[in-house]
Amino acid sequence: MQKKKTNIPPQNFNNKKTTPSLKPLKIKERSISPFQYPPPPENLLKPNSNTFLHGFISLTKKVSTLCSASMSILKELLLLSPSALLALFIFFYLARCKRKHPNLPPGSRGFPLLGETFAYLKPHSATTIGQFMELHINRYGKIYRSNLFGEPTIVSADAGLNRFILLNEGRLFECSYPKSIGGILGKWSMLVLVGEMHQSMRMISLNFLSSARLRAVLLPEVERQTLMVMASWKEGVAFSAQEEVKKFTFNLMAKNIMSLEPGEPETEKLRREYITFMKGVVSAPLNLPGTSYWKALKSRSSILGVIERKMEERSQRMIEIGEEREREDDLMGWALKQSALSKEQIMDLLLSLLFAGHETSSMALALTIFFLESCPKAVQELQEEHHNILRKMRERGSMG
Repeated sequence: MQKKKTNIPPQNFNNKKTTPSLKPLKIKERSISPFQYPPPPENLLKPNSNTFLHGFISLTKKVSTLCSASMSILKELLLLSPSALLALFIFFYLARCKRKHPNLPPGSRGFPLLGETFAYLKPHSATTIGQFMELHINRYGKIYRSNLFGEPTIVSADAGLNRFILLNEGRLFECSYPKSIGGILGKWSMLVLVGEMHQSMRMISLNFLSSARLRAVLLPEVERQTLMVMASWKEGVAFSAQEEVKKFTFNLMAKNIMSLEPGEPETEKLRREYITFMKGVVSAPLNLPGTSYWKALKSRSSILGVIERKMEERSQRMIEIGEEREREDDLMGWALKQSALSKEQIMDLLLSLLFAGHETSSMALALTIFFLESCPKAVQELQEEHHNILRKMRERGSMG
C-alpha cells in the first residue's frame, strides 16, 4: 500500500517567530503652530492710551444704561406686582362667589375678608331694624346669607325660623359667637363654650344666684344701687338715661362679682376699660394698632389684670383667716371655694358674666324707659302696682 506524499512546510524548531520585513518610514520634522490664526495687530499689543480710555468710557456708559433700564423694569414690576396680585385675588374671589349654592339662601358676601361687617355695624335707632336689614330683606327676603365679622353667616328675620332654632338649641343648633368675638371674651368664656364645660360654668352661676340669695342679698343691693344713682341726679339738670342705666348695671355687676364699691377710683377705672372693651366686641375684627378691636384686646388685658390681682388677694386672705371667716360674699369667692376651675377659667367666667349681665340688663332698662315715656297708661299701671305693694308692706308691718 503506497503512502501518499504530502508537501509539509518546513517547521521552525528554533521557536523564533518570523515577521515580514517592513521598511522604516521617515517622518519629516517640522514645527506646527497649535492655533493657525494670523498674528494680532500691533495696535492691540501696544494700545494707545486715548483709544483705550475712550473704549472703557463707552463700555461703562453701556453698562450704566443697561443697569438703569433693569432698575426701571424692576421698579415697574414691584409697583405692578401688588396690583396684579390684588386683581388676581379679586378675580378668583368673585369667581368663587359666583358658584351656585343650591342649598343656601340668596345673598351677598360683600368685600373679601371683611364681608359686609361695616354696613352691618352702621349705627341706627334702637326702635328700628336698621338700614342694613331693611335693604337686605327687600332684596333677598327675610332669610339671606352674608359675611359678618369674617365668617359666612345666615341672617334670619323670620319669626317662625327663629322660634324653631331657639326651641331646638342644643339638639339641632349650637349657640356660638364669631371667632373674633370669642378672641375678646376668652376661650373659657361661658358665652363661647359648648357642651359639658358650658354646663359646668352655667351651674356655678346658677348655684351662686339661688332664690334665697336673690331675696336676701341681690334685691337689697339693687335697691341700694338705685337710690345711689337717683341721689346723684341734680334738680333741673338734664342727663342721659342710657348712660345712667349703664353706670347702674355696671356698678351692680361689679359689686356682686368682685365686691367693688361704686364710685371708688378702681371701680371707675375698670368701668372706663370696660367701655373700650365693649366697643371692640361689636367692631370689625381688624387687629391693627388704633382700631377698636385692637383697643378692646388691650382693655381686656387690663380688666383681667384687675381680676387676677383681686383673686390673689382673696386667696391669700382666705388662707390667713380661713374660708369660713371670709365676709365678702361674691361670685369670685364662690368660684374659689366651690369649684375646681383653674385661675384662667375663673377669670374668663367673671369677665363673661360681667359682659352678659351688663349688656342685657342695661339694654332692657334703657328700652323700658324709652317706651314708658310714650305710654302714659303703662306708667299709671306701674305706679298703682307699686302703691299696692307699699300699702301691703305697711299693713304687714302694722300687724306684726
